Amino acid sequence: MVEATTPDGPLLSELRWVHSMIRRNLQACTERARLAADSVQAEMVRDQDGPHQGRDPLLQLRTSCLQTCGLIHAHHGAEDALLFPAVREAAPHLAAAVDKLESDHRTISQVLDRVEAATDALDTDHPRARHRLVAALDELAAPLLAHLSFEEQSLAPVLNSWLTWPFSG
Repeated sequence: MVEATTPDGPLLSELRWVHSMIRRNLQACTERARLAADSVQAEMVRDQDGPHQGRDPLLQLRTSCLQTCGLIHAHHGAEDALLFPAVREAAPHLAAAVDKLESDHRTISQVLDRVEAATDALDTDHPRARHRLVAALDELAAPLLAHLSFEEQSLAPVLNSWLTWPFSG
């Protein structure tokens, strides 16, 4: 027998949409950074993208990584300021889950700082800088992806109970 599932409500759908964008951006940055870390591949990318389109692939990588980091910081900041207090008020039984999510945000923020520093070092166009970026993105992936999944799962019941934003802030 197939178990019936309830469709996501609008707020959970929006959270999942933002999380899917974060996942896609992280994957794209990581794939591009791995390609750039291989010096032969980096030159192939430069030959393909740079001269013909007037764009430097390392600049594109830097821009994508910094935009992704900014998106994650902004998303987590909004959750800390708006979502988590509302969840605490509406669903006090989720306090431990919210505590974990807030702790995750602090941990992820520190790793994002390392990704940003490694991204800034791409200006040198040195192979070690590209390898440091790959390492920083790898360090980010596990805690960030686990956090996104845990957040979706743990907050789904309360978010699905809201048809619109229930609190004025």
